[in-house]
Amino acid sequence: MALPKYRTSRSHTRSRRANWKATTPQLVTVTTPEGKTTQVPQNLAAAVRKGYIKP
Repeated sequence: MALPKYRTSRSHTRSRRANWKATTPQLVTVTTPEGKTTQVPQNLAAAVRKGYIKP
């Protein structure tokens, strides 16, 4: 892992962290093995469709 050569200022660190934005997950309509239709995040769609996790 790379190490910083110099100390990062507090204002630089805080302004970088302030620019981070969370995004809402893209939802996909999936039919569960029980026959119910539900919306889940796209990265969990295959697991819900196979019945590995409950929505």
